This record gives sequence, C-alpha cells and structure tokens, in this order.
Amino acid sequence: MAAHRSGPLKQQNKAHKGGRHRGRGSAQRDGKGRVELKILCKKVRKELSRVDQRHRANQLRKQKKEAVLAEKRQLGSKDGPPHQVLVVALHNRISLSEAFRLLQDRDMGTVHLNEWGSTYSFILLCPRLKHRWFFTSAGPGDLHSVLDMAKVADTILFLLDPQEGWDSTGDYCLSCLFAQGLPTYTLAVQGFSGIPLKKQIDARKKLSKAVEKRFPDDRLLLLDTQQEAATLLRQLANQKRRHLAFRDRRAYLFTHAADFVPSEENKLVGTLKISGYVRGQTLNVNSLLHIVGHGDFQMKQIDAPIDPFPLNPKVIKSQKDSGMAMEVCASDVASDMEEDLKVLMKADPDRQESLQTEVIPDPMEGEQTWPTEEELSEAKDYLKEGSKVIKKVPKGTSSYQAEWILDEGGESGGERDEDDDTEQDFMEEESQDEKSEEEEEEEECETMTIGDSVRDDLYDEKMDEEAEEKMLEKYKQERMEEMFPDEMDTPRDVAAKIRFQKYRGLKSFRTSPWDPKENLPRDYARIFQFQNFTNTRKRIFKEIEEKEDEGAEVGWYVTLHVSEVPFSVVEYFRKGAPLIAFSLLPHEQKMSVLNMVVSRNPGNTEPVKAKEELIFHCGFRRFRASPLFSQHTAADKHKLQRFLTADAALVVTVYAPITFPPASVLLFKQKSNGMHSLVATGHLLSVDPDRMVIKRVVLSGHPFKIFTKMAVVRYMFFNREDVLWFKPVELRTKWGRRGHIREPLGTHGHMKCSFDGKLKSQDTVLMNLYKRVFPKWTYDPYVPEPVPWVKSEISSTVPELDME
Repeated sequence: MAAHRSGPLKQQNKAHKGGRHRGRGSAQRDGKGRVELKILCKKVRKELSRVDQRHRANQLRKQKKEAVLAEKRQLGSKDGPPHQVLVVALHNRISLSEAFRLLQDRDMGTVHLNEWGSTYSFILLCPRLKHRWFFTSAGPGDLHSVLDMAKVADTILFLLDPQEGWDSTGDYCLSCLFAQGLPTYTLAVQGFSGIPLKKQIDARKKLSKAVEKRFPDDRLLLLDTQQEAATLLRQLANQKRRHLAFRDRRAYLFTHAADFVPSEENKLVGTLKISGYVRGQTLNVNSLLHIVGHGDFQMKQIDAPIDPFPLNPKVIKSQKDSGMAMEVCASDVASDMEEDLKVLMKADPDRQESLQTEVIPDPMEGEQTWPTEEELSEAKDYLKEGSKVIKKVPKGTSSYQAEWILDEGGESGGERDEDDDTEQDFMEEESQDEKSEEEEEEEECETMTIGDSVRDDLYDEKMDEEAEEKMLEKYKQERMEEMFPDEMDTPRDVAAKIRFQKYRGLKSFRTSPWDPKENLPRDYARIFQFQNFTNTRKRIFKEIEEKEDEGAEVGWYVTLHVSEVPFSVVEYFRKGAPLIAFSLLPHEQKMSVLNMVVSRNPGNTEPVKAKEELIFHCGFRRFRASPLFSQHTAADKHKLQRFLTADAALVVTVYAPITFPPASVLLFKQKSNGMHSLVATGHLLSVDPDRMVIKRVVLSGHPFKIFTKMAVVRYMFFNREDVLWFKPVELRTKWGRRGHIREPLGTHGHMKCSFDGKLKSQDTVLMNLYKRVFPKWTYDPYVPEPVPWVKSEISSTVPELDME
C-alpha cells in the first residue's frame, strides 16, 4: 500500500514563537551579528501624558489670549498709534457734522480739530479710558477717498438711517468696501429718537431684518445723545480686531502733516516731508515707499519729532507761581519740537532698494552667430536663381539685349493702370458735382425739428449719440459671441493661409504640447520673472515674521523725507484728499505679469471687452491698464474670453508691478461722464508670465453633398491653396462628428472631407485654430479723480434697498 503524500495545497502553519520574554542572549544568537537600523528624524517625538497634554493646551490658549489682549491694549494707548476710525454715512439724510459733534465730548477728554478741504477729522484724547481716537471722514460721494482710508483704518463706523438703513449710494459703497476687505466695523443708527415711541419697535425690527442681508449677527448701536456716544466709544475700544492680510505684512502711514522742499534744479520736483504714525510693521528707511495713487519713491531719512497728540500732556509749572500748572500739548510748542528733533535713520546707498521697474533689453541678446562662408555662398546662389526671369526673345539675342525687351504683360498692365486712373478721375468729378448740387439744395431749404415736449429736448441734449452707437455695437458683438463663440468669417480678399498665418491647429486643446517660451513679444524682455514665485513669497513672509528689522517701530510718530516727489502730490494733499503711504516688500517695484481671479458685479450689465482700459484697485495699489480675460481652469492652456462674462469667474491678465498675494482686486470702468462704475471684484491669483492665454478662431463651412461618411464642404475656404494648406488640421461639427480634409475639389475652395459618421444636412463643419495672445502694455499709475456719486446715476445699476 502506497504512503500518503501531501499535495501542494496542504495547509502550512507558522512555527511557534517563544514570546516577548526571550533573553538577550537568544536574541543575539538569532540576529547573528546584525544590528538594528537607528531611525533618523528631524524632530524627536515626545509622547506626553494626558495631564501634560491638557496643561500644554491651556498654556497655548493662554498665550493666544494674552497676545490678542496685548494687541487690543496697544491700539490707541500711549505707546501705540491712535485708534483710527473712518466714519461712513450710508444715507443722504445722515448728518456727519451732528455725529462728530456728539463724538467730540469734552467731558471724555481733549479734542484736537483738523480740517483739510473736504476731509474733516479730529483727535480725541481720553486719559480716563487710557485711549486716543483719530476720527476721519470722506467727502460725500468721494469713492477713492473712502477706499483709500478704509485700507488704513482700524475701525469703520457705518451710520445708518433708522427707516431705510442705506440708499443706493450707500449700497454701492458697501459693495466696494466688502470687495476690498473690511477691517473691524461697527453699526450705528442716527435719528432713531425722532421716530414716535409707538413705532420705534416696528422700525427696529424692519431695520434689523434689512441689515441682516449685509451684516448678519451684528449689533446696532444708537447715536443720538452724549450718553450713547460714550457707549459707542467704549464699544469701539473693546471690540475684537479684524485683520487685512495685505497690510499686516507691510508698514503703512496716514499723513497728518506734509511739507515740500523743492530741489535746486527743478522747482516742480523735490523732497516731500510727511508726518504720521507708523502702523503694521517696522518701517526701514532703505525700503521703498509707495504713495497711493502717485507711484514708488525712495526715502532719504526718518526723523522722530515729539508726538503732537500725547495721551498724557506735559505739565509745565510757572516760575512766578509754583502752585500754578498748565497742560501744554506738544503741537503747541514748535520750538521745542525743533530742538528735540532726532534723526532715526539715514538711507544707506549700498543697502537701499533700487527704483528700477523694468529690465533694459539688449537688442543683440539671443542673436545668431555670424554665418559661415558656405552659408553665404548658398544664399547668393539662391538669390541668383530666384532673380532669373524667363522671357520669349528672338533667336540669337544676347543676355544684355534681353534685359531691354519688355513683356507684353507689362505693357498691357501699364495701359490698364492709365485707363483705371482716368476712370477714377471721372468718377471723382461726378461725385464732386453731386455733392455741390446737394449742398445747393440744402442751402435753399431749411430744416426744423419740432420736439414733442421741452422735456424730451432737454433729455436729448444730455445724450451722447456717438457713445450710444458704440455701446449698441458692443451689445451686438457680445450677443454674437454668445450665439456663435469664436466663429469668424473667412476673408475673401486675403488668402486664409496669410490671414491666419500665426494660428495653428491642435489635436487636443487640453493635452497637446505648447512651449511657454515660444514666440514671446518684445515686452517680455522688459519684465521680471521668478524662478519659483511660491517659494520666494514664503521666504519673504518668513523673514518678516522672524527677522527683527531696524527702523521706526509701530506707534512712533515720525517724519519721512521722500526724495524726487512731484509737486502735484502736495497739491493733492492740500485739496483735502488723504495721503497714504505703504512700504514695499522686496521686488514689489518691478514689472511683471499679474493674474487675478474676478467675478462680474451683478449690478453692472454693460459689455466689457478684452483690452479695454479699466481702473484697478489691487491691494494697496491703484492704476490703469488694458487686461485680457481668460478661463479659470487647472490646465496649462487657458482660452481667451472676448468679453467679461457674468456666469463664471474669469482670470484677468495684465502688466503691472509685482504684488505678493493675498490682495483684493476691484475693477472699475470710467464712463463718459467721468464716473467710475464697479465692473468686477476678486483677488490676486499669481505673478506668472508663463501662464498661456490662447485665442481660438473657428472657421465654419457647410456640407454641399453628403455621402455615407464623406461630404463635400464649401464656404470654409475660397481657393485651392488654402484647402491644401489647412489639410492637416482636424475638423469637427456642431453635432459631434470628427473628420479630416481628403482633397480639394476645383479652384473655388470646395473640399472632400471624411467623417466618423454620416452628417446631417443642417449640421455645420468647423475648424479650430489657435494662437497665443499677450496683454497690451498700457500701465499707468495715475488715475484721474472720479466725478462724485449721483443717486440717479447709481440707481440704474444698483437696486434700491427694499425695506418691506
């Protein structure tokens, strides 16, 4: 009897292990001299017990709480800058002067008034609360001033109407402020005491319901009495702070005083001395300074005069009567300020940032080397062959005699030109005679337009007919673009291979390769590009957090000496406009290509075409430029959009100075009447010149004869050469078929095409062509002042707030 043998599927059990209680000797014998690999790690992990973890969490929570309290206590204290509050009236029935009268409570502290043109402000020093405020306001309808002051304000105080909350002008202002980014804000209602007591509860409910759309879960304060004003001041001092990312990493300054010292060579350019409190970060004299709306400048030195608005004024005792004492503010003793003036820092030319904004291109850079003798000789032979002309000459004629023999075509061409000239002269004489006869008839007859009413005549006088015609044409183009995206008629007077010589066909728009360094324009030689923009941004932000920079600390009152400033900046300040300065991070003065993600403002419906001049508010900058619009996708190629669409977010590409995100973006369009209309809002995406914006052109043809999978297509091209030139490009139809050109038929542009299925007679054959486009270099840092808001103008684009 044969013995049983186990098969290949027999169960194999693991050998029994001795357990964890092996001795050291047995472990060494099993290891046979092998040593365990030591784990190398950057950070040694320390496993804490539950008690230690809870204790560590409490410590971190306590540190964060102390940091928030320290920041809150520093703002407005004697060592920090004054608490800057921007007061914005959101309704035309609100009185700013009445609100300022209530806030200027002499019982709370000392009041210092400042009035510059239309900008009215005052400083309130309150030793009892250990706080000092700086209240500012912008002129009614001054959009630029409101946005600029909101960039540096610590708190915005919105004044609401008790019945309507805000009107169309206030709603437009809120849209702009929300898009730019709101700091800490407070809502106050003025005139609530004027409502009868029985209707106050219903009015409060209606107002709260209306305000919830913009400000959910926010408390409404009253501002009608001195007691309510004191409560409002305590709320402003103790509320939680909100941060704006674009200003927290930069030093900035709101100008309290300015002086201009003209240079000896040119009286229109000189040194500008601006005084104010340093905010945000430490201000270094070697960094560049950006004055909002005027450009970038260098600083010569930073002075440290006496604080003109100290929380605790100096007490000076009289020599005659030692018992008498008087409080003297530092602003009242200008002589003492001159004596105590200290120079904090002077600019070091070796360490100072350069004002160079563009690269000076070398025209010889990238040129080819000098050709060799063989290449020169080949070029000469090619030119000789190309210059030979074949003529019919009698036998025995030499080459010299052949040069003097004219072709029949040349003679006939000359005669035809003369005939054309005589015919053209005759037509011109006839047209001149017709014009003279028409002018005589116009002189004999008088025309009169009789309007239906005087009101219609006044309305027509204000209308700009040329602007109306342009707007109508834009509306037609936008509508055609929606119905037939990127479609273009093939020209008949120019060959298609010449008209579309810069375009190419792609097998797939998503996956086909395209070199971003190919065929760059000359403007790309003037801009700067980072090897890795993300890493550079992280490194600069990390240096700001870790490195302690020397210079003027936050809260110091300083005087900046800014060099090479035009006199128009001082005139701008003396008119009452706010003068705001931001320090620039490294490389932020250099030009590059900025990409911004924007969405269309729902209140604006006018068509906005690509490469149309717009006004940008990007972070702390304000400038004019002509942008490109493209799709916001994750691919390497992005299709150009000819109009700013309202259904999706688009990317705006423009030449502008480098700005490190995050930064908010507002796009305005200047109307014919001078007003600025908000077009789109968004944020800064990246600084990347390699982002490719591809323009697509679609050529359309119609099937003439249809077979099983073949068709004769016409009207896409109009000559045989164009059909042969574009033969490699793939075709598609509106109903999803794909195909290729087989061969041309005849000489009028008909072509035989094959498809992956049978065509329908109502289908349309399309050919996609692509080329890369670049923005226009139209950057201008100067933006003209807009016309003040008018309610009738804004109400056409911004809906009125419905209180019901």
